[in-house]
Amino acid sequence: MKKKPKNPAAVTIPWADELLIDVRQLIADAREKVAQTVNAKLTLLYWHIGRRIRRDILKKKRAAYGDEILQALSAKLTVEFGRGFSQRNLASMVRFAEMFPNAKIVSALRRQLSWTHFIQIIYLDDPLKRDFYTEMCRIEGWSTRTLEKKIQSMLFERTALSRKPEKLAELELKARK
Repeated sequence: MKKKPKNPAAVTIPWADELLIDVRQLIADAREKVAQTVNAKLTLLYWHIGRRIRRDILKKKRAAYGDEILQALSAKLTVEFGRGFSQRNLASMVRFAEMFPNAKIVSALRRQLSWTHFIQIIYLDDPLKRDFYTEMCRIEGWSTRTLEKKIQSMLFERTALSRKPEKLAELELKARK
């Protein structure tokens, strides 16, 4: 009868290191893809929630009424689904649907930008500036930290793009898409 090694992790097999490295990479890649898929689905969900609230409930009613609706909806959703549906988050979802009204654009961007990217972008008031940072994130693959730093460093304002007449700048951005 053979003895079992006490610690299987201590067993050394000539090819085991390479196998371990490969399996670790497979696991890491799968986890990253799962996270990206989940984020893309959540981003689209948040857009749909924002659109539904804006279109069917608020119908451009006065702000106080909208706050009451968001507060009541948030209270019920938070009990059932957790703090991701706070009044503030619901307001961000509504803003997201307002700033990105086209479902096709959101669907395309959600694969490249995270919800955190969108949260930073939707609160930029200038549409050209919002488009600029959205495109830069998409093209350059910026992380949310990089996006935040670029916004804080006023990259848009420092580029020649922001100094050109508005129509010309819009045409340049559309040409990049």
